[in-house]
Amino acid sequence: MKSFSIVVAIDQNRGIGKEGALPWHIPEDLGYFKQITSFTVKPDLKNAVIMGRKTWESIPERFRPLKGRVNVVVSRNDQLVLPGGVFRAENVDHALRILDQEQIIADIFVIGGQQIYEQTVKHPRCEKLYITRINKIFDCSVFFPVFEDKFSCFLIAPMRYSVDTPFQFTIYKTWATPSTKLQQ
Repeated sequence: MKSFSIVVAIDQNRGIGKEGALPWHIPEDLGYFKQITSFTVKPDLKNAVIMGRKTWESIPERFRPLKGRVNVVVSRNDQLVLPGGVFRAENVDHALRILDQEQIIADIFVIGGQQIYEQTVKHPRCEKLYITRINKIFDCSVFFPVFEDKFSCFLIAPMRYSVDTPFQFTIYKTWATPSTKLQQ
């Protein structure tokens, strides 16, 4: 069973979006997201992205499914129509079971939204967070959950600016090392 990572951009109040959209436009963050979720060491493997239905619907149609990645949409609606090659899972654990069966998966990334983040940030298989910290406050209606009780900061990149919006890329890892987890 593979571990997974979370990829998210948050403002200073942990805001992640409003009305199905990002309240900011940071092209560098979109490029970073694509790089993280697409890159694999072995070219014959693909990464997978797990997202909720609302996140799926927030992606412009011309960009979905996310190219070069195995897409899994979590929805209890068994009538949800998805394009060929896109999996529907009833919940996060079901999504992980689907991906555990796929031999071509390199890494797994959870990409939102709020309900999916709430379910996965405490999940025992979640080992890393890629957080773009946006150093402003935006008008958001959905938020990222508290995570500091399980994760510690591993990397902080220098501050960058997109027009007048300061942001920085950070990576957090679980407090427990893999060897510690095995002993529990």
